[in-house]
Amino acid sequence: MTNGKSNYTTTDAGIPVASDEHSLSVGADGPIVLHDHYLMEQMAAFNREMIPDRQPHAKGGGAFGHFEVTHDVSKFTRAKFLQPGKKTEMLARFSTVAGESGSPDTWRDPRGFSLKFYTEDGNFDMVGNNTPVFFVRDPLKFQHFIHSQKRRADNGLRDHDMQWDFWTLSPESAHQVTWLMGDRGVPASWRHMNGYSSHTYMWVNDKSERFWVKYHFKTDQGIKCMTQEQADEMAGTDADYHRRDLFDAIKRGDNPTWTLHVQIMPFEDAKTYRINPFDLTKVWPHDDYPLQEVGKMTLDRNPTDFHSEIEQAAFQPSNSVPGTGFSPDKMLLARVISYADAHRARLGVNYQQIPVNAPKTQVNSYAQGGRMRISNSTDPVYAPNSKGGPHADPKAFPEDAVWEADGEFVRAAYTLRPDDGDFNQANDLVNKVMDDAARDRLVNNIVGHVSGGVEEPVLSRVFEYWKNVDQAIGERVEKGVMENRQKAGK
Repeated sequence: MTNGKSNYTTTDAGIPVASDEHSLSVGADGPIVLHDHYLMEQMAAFNREMIPDRQPHAKGGGAFGHFEVTHDVSKFTRAKFLQPGKKTEMLARFSTVAGESGSPDTWRDPRGFSLKFYTEDGNFDMVGNNTPVFFVRDPLKFQHFIHSQKRRADNGLRDHDMQWDFWTLSPESAHQVTWLMGDRGVPASWRHMNGYSSHTYMWVNDKSERFWVKYHFKTDQGIKCMTQEQADEMAGTDADYHRRDLFDAIKRGDNPTWTLHVQIMPFEDAKTYRINPFDLTKVWPHDDYPLQEVGKMTLDRNPTDFHSEIEQAAFQPSNSVPGTGFSPDKMLLARVISYADAHRARLGVNYQQIPVNAPKTQVNSYAQGGRMRISNSTDPVYAPNSKGGPHADPKAFPEDAVWEADGEFVRAAYTLRPDDGDFNQANDLVNKVMDDAARDRLVNNIVGHVSGGVEEPVLSRVFEYWKNVDQAIGERVEKGVMENRQKAGK
């Protein structure tokens, strides 16, 4: 880096160094000396330059841009960054879920779609995926799900039998697995996929009226996907294809955009709607709650330091600004806690002072100390106080993004509604959204995946699982897998 006046190499303290090539030694042929502090600094920094991977979503990339509101949704939310004409700086990160940081971009996997809006009321984060649903509805199962998609303990290999074992013992996964095994399981690029909040959130307007909301970021480049054959070939020829594609597109000025639409559900509707609106394995049919346009997201600036600006980027749904809030979605409520905890473990307690995570607004916090704290604490360091320190203002910022709940402490799934069957929406996806060609590709993808090491007793459960989604699809899957096994002499 340069300081604008010169371009000489320095230590990390800014002191000019004598050589980029040679260590300090006792004569040209002698040993290096311990007090060559620049050599020591270089080696020590290298030994420590890697930080832990994210647990899921380790492999990814992203870019900066802005979000501009083009339609009026002020009757639903008082959030300042969602008011008509408002333009807000933002960061987006896209990722795979199961793979490590060096894994191929084109493995069949959901894609993370995380956004950070630098609003005038602090950061607002959305942690979503390129699918509107997820595999499980209860956070107690999330860790187990991720473990089942990663690597075995004995040989360190990913295992299809382990994946299908979990899925077939978790029938609520059927909707998401149908998405995953369909065309959208491998997007052609991050620019050619949608992003969804998946979770249900809350909006509150300036009258403290509450609404339930789902976010849909629709790609303006159009949906494009890879076949399994194309994805396999790309994994072997360019494992970083999606990361490269986004960076190169922005570099040449082909800035990708997404149009934000939302589904709005009146607060009272949730109590009697035929589907539990907070179940992460379900969607809200658009006939009941149509999409309403909000604005446009544009990505137009690449990172200049991938580590500082993308690897250290920390997204968390707890970053919710006035006019927005959470819902009774159990997965969301757990993520409100777990994401911030993951960042503290991976990046340190002061991770929100890293420039990419720091809000553009003034921070008035009583937090102090901890590793890598770079913002000075000032007295008073406690509340309440009579020394002029910051204070909460419940009248200016009422905590009205709330709901009512009562009942005994239980460990149970959501109360079932009339249309809450685990396989209902998966069947709709197969028969009402896919055409014949898409169903053929779905079957081929499933057969190929299941034929890659799934054995009894899991195998029989796989066939039953897909027959529960759709009888014809299940029978075709069973026939295809058994033919492959016969060819393989099993």
